[in-house]
Amino acid sequence: MRRLIIEEPFSRPAKWSPTLAWFALVVTLLATLLIRFGRIDFQSGFIALGAGIAIALLAVGLSFIGFVRIWQEGRRGLGSAIKGLLVAALVLAYPGYMALKAVTLPPISDVSTDTDDPPAFSRSRAALQARDGHVPPEAPPEAREMQRASYVQIAPLTLDIGPEEAFGIVRKAAENLGWQVIEAVPPGGRSGQGRLEAIDRSLVLKMPYDITVRVRPRADGTRIDIRSASRYGGHDLGGNADRVRDFLEEASTLAIAVR
Repeated sequence: MRRLIIEEPFSRPAKWSPTLAWFALVVTLLATLLIRFGRIDFQSGFIALGAGIAIALLAVGLSFIGFVRIWQEGRRGLGSAIKGLLVAALVLAYPGYMALKAVTLPPISDVSTDTDDPPAFSRSRAALQARDGHVPPEAPPEAREMQRASYVQIAPLTLDIGPEEAFGIVRKAAENLGWQVIEAVPPGGRSGQGRLEAIDRSLVLKMPYDITVRVRPRADGTRIDIRSASRYGGHDLGGNADRVRDFLEEASTLAIAVR
């Protein structure tokens, strides 16, 4: 007499979860590479990244639905649901970290060591050409107030050396940080001020950030102010503040070394 073996049905959500998760991973990796190497404009690239993240979230949802059905109905597919959840987590880990920073950090995209009189970006032909004609707009007063409240440690750098020597330190610091220097005007002229214009790019997507550094002579030495602004988006996720801090630390280290 034959024995009838009945297999438990496989959970469809659990079955589809890893498929969608792997597809999301491919989409996000491809979009990241296209943005990084300039094969697609930032707006289209971000749309593609958003699509990959949305697909990964759908895969997570299917995994949880699969867990519920497996628990309640005794269906098969636990391993598949776990696999989909893990692969989707790879896609969502970094965006989740960025979302946390967006919630905890002020929604600003322009940071300066001088919030009352921020250094102005150059409008020279060379600077405009390097920035594709873009001139960062002035930040509104409420944005400057948020910066003062959130980044109290960001302040001008004062050195007890002459402006010419300080300008050399500024340029060396920019080079050490890997910035693209697009304009460098040594101190002199009527105002006696010096200026350095540069562009920095993010590590993964190579997004551009515009930077200007002002070197102003004082009776007791030189005052250095820096301003960093995002070219895209209204929330820099703390990137400009980090960039300003890195510059101040590098310039201070170089100043100590030359004494």
